[in-house]
Amino acid sequence: MDAAEPILLKADELGRIEIIERGGVRIVRRDITAARGWARPVACRAAAREARALIGLAGIDGVPTLLAWDGRELLRSYIIGAPMQQAQPRHRSYYRDALRLLARLHRRGIVHNDLAKEPNWLVRADGSPALVDFQIAWTRGHRGRLFRLLAREDLRHLLKHKRTYCAAALSARQRAILETPAPHSRLWRATGKRLYKLIARRVFGYWDNEGKGRVRD
Repeated sequence: MDAAEPILLKADELGRIEIIERGGVRIVRRDITAARGWARPVACRAAAREARALIGLAGIDGVPTLLAWDGRELLRSYIIGAPMQQAQPRHRSYYRDALRLLARLHRRGIVHNDLAKEPNWLVRADGSPALVDFQIAWTRGHRGRLFRLLAREDLRHLLKHKRTYCAAALSARQRAILETPAPHSRLWRATGKRLYKLIARRVFGYWDNEGKGRVRD
């Protein structure tokens, strides 16, 4: 039996994400059984992808540790920190360490694929970065041309945040990367991005730059 009431982080058509306490330790639970019936297969695939990513990134500081995944709930370690849009990190050291963290992910053959969302970046008490929400990560490991394109987009999204909060620290090379999005990114912005936002907001209750989605009734 949990020692304390769960703390709800997000509840939507894909289930619930909450902080629970077990053995006196806070952990994060993604509950797939709470998903809408029609959305449960999607929620299960997303959780399975996150589990694979966390297994592949085991031992990296700044990434949650996978504790369990049984097809119904995913348990991972809880990282104490404030989401980027709240903490608004303005120190060069944060972005230096974030670049190093991103390089560690890519060396393991993992691409996050969702780093445009500020809530997926945490700022810990010591000012260091952490990453959460790997449910659409690239987990194939093979580092071919597509991997390199996606990894570059991970980097470009981090640099966009750096431009927002610490623009003076951008190097000339980093500014050049910001000005040249990958071809698939340009195509996405020109075609499917508006439809995606409409579906995400109206169906799943997701809103960019917020720490959680709509809490479903």
